[in-house]
Amino acid sequence: MFVQPRSAHSSSSSSPGLPEGYKVDPKQGPMLRYQASLPHLPVPALSSTLAKYLESIRPHLTPAEYARSEAAVREFGASPRAAELQKRLEARAAEPGTVNWIADWWNDAAYMAYRDPVVVNVSYFFIHMADPAIQDAPKRAATLIKAMLPFRTLVETAQLEPEKIRGAPLCMDSYKWLFHASRYPNIPSDTAYKFDPATHNHVVFVRNNRFFEVQLARTDGTELSAADLETAIADVIRQADTHTGVPFGALTSENRDNWTHARKRLIEASPANEAALERIESAMIVVALDNSSPTSRNDLSWGAWVGNGRNRWYDKHQLVVWDNGRSAFLGEHACMDGTPTLRLNEFILGSLAADGIELGSPTPSTLLTPPSEIVLTANDAVLADVKEAEKNFDKLVGSHDLQVLHYDAYGKNLIKQFKTSPDAWAQLVKQLAYYKFKGRPAVTYESAQTRKFQRGRTEVIRAASEQSKAWVDAMVNPNATDAKRAALFRSAVSRHVQYSTWAADGQGVDRHLFGLKKVLKEGEALPEIYKDPAFSRSSHWELSTSQLSSQYLDGWGYGEVVPDGYGLSYSIGDEYIRWTITSLKLDSEAFKACIADAATETRQMMERARQTEGIIKTKL
Repeated sequence: MFVQPRSAHSSSSSSPGLPEGYKVDPKQGPMLRYQASLPHLPVPALSSTLAKYLESIRPHLTPAEYARSEAAVREFGASPRAAELQKRLEARAAEPGTVNWIADWWNDAAYMAYRDPVVVNVSYFFIHMADPAIQDAPKRAATLIKAMLPFRTLVETAQLEPEKIRGAPLCMDSYKWLFHASRYPNIPSDTAYKFDPATHNHVVFVRNNRFFEVQLARTDGTELSAADLETAIADVIRQADTHTGVPFGALTSENRDNWTHARKRLIEASPANEAALERIESAMIVVALDNSSPTSRNDLSWGAWVGNGRNRWYDKHQLVVWDNGRSAFLGEHACMDGTPTLRLNEFILGSLAADGIELGSPTPSTLLTPPSEIVLTANDAVLADVKEAEKNFDKLVGSHDLQVLHYDAYGKNLIKQFKTSPDAWAQLVKQLAYYKFKGRPAVTYESAQTRKFQRGRTEVIRAASEQSKAWVDAMVNPNATDAKRAALFRSAVSRHVQYSTWAADGQGVDRHLFGLKKVLKEGEALPEIYKDPAFSRSSHWELSTSQLSSQYLDGWGYGEVVPDGYGLSYSIGDEYIRWTITSLKLDSEAFKACIADAATETRQMMERARQTEGIIKTKL
């Protein structure tokens, strides 16, 4: 039975300690009580965006190229055309009922209308820290699901406390897509649907390509214990290991148009297939039980990121559990970003680590509904679709490389000794590493969340700057002093922190320029600023970077966003920095070595500079 806890609604119209403007909505549960008073995403001033844009493109251009780009930008900024586009965008933002002028545009352009396979291109993964007390799949999967259930209750009943940054609540709207939700292939844009957890109270396991449904309540309506779940999962494994099924899951790894057509043929193949698909799609979550036992960070990351392309259902969030008890989470990215799913995983793993979950009686109940296999029927057309999907997956994944660098020489404890932002430090390490690798600054995307606004998702931190370039130039100049390098480093850090703040405040460059382009009417010419080579070059993300750090994760990652680029997720622990590097086999191992060297050189430079500064102060 899906539990409905006692309401914790507040009747207060305001909440002490909140920044001005936030009020409690008494009609909403705690999770959404501030939602209506969250600010709307602003439309930045055009002059501000263009000034930041010019600053951000400068490190990537020659003086002559910059002069041409500057002229194009100045001309655009002074034109009636630009004023008209800005006016249209401001009008859209001011429309009644519009709380976020970019949300629908961005969700469609970046996710739903994106046609390439979600696996590699869109999905992201978290590797869970191992539980040394659990070394088998049934027990691990059972405890993960049992620990997930109270979080589901908090979300589905809106009792979960909203996240806050510096006292300001964040948008919690996307949490509704955590459980019992699925992405659906559709042309020209995918859709998503959320099912009622009260009437779809089940989880789906996939093992050897076969799908099994397990109810999350006993026949008397009480919630399953961990022992109940362990018994059911062992039964799933026993049944699934008798033979391997048709890998229908491979269809979800396909190009979205291909999957749209294949899903239609799958439904047409049997009257029962549509209902069978709904059992998968409506589940709380899919749990992939892989019959392998990876141990290294590289192997775990490969297994979580892509698996074998068959034993998955990529249109949903899923847990991955291996035979040795290691586990991971694979996120479906269309409707929500990584911070809510990180909170879910931290709740699960933290609760288990602290023995904070009531696992129930160690003896399985006699009131269990046995696992039932979800049967999909294939005809020749469907089998041909599956075979083509397998071929395409193997080609796609076979063209990729993944490397994990767990750099344990230092972490944020040391970085903070220099009174420096750990995130900015890690970003500058990447700029130095890329120069060592390619001999120039990297066009770099860092994700900043904009969830302080209603329906906020992300904005770009343009991490390469004139300041970072000046520091890198000094680092590779043998005649530069460490004092000079350290001063330039701190200047680059300050710039990075400032741009990060702008991005989180909805004052970045990229979403605004995207919006101005979107309000062009049919037949209107594209402004010259968008035709300038610097525009495409400065948003061709050679490094797609993002930080998520947690003591409960042993790694995380995602794919590159351009064919000649790298996915570069990272985490900063107390005593380590860990990067996961993905690419289309663009010598990722050599880049990994450059990152390690750059991290070491940055520390050594800062320590030498501090020592020199101390000597000078002593003499004075």
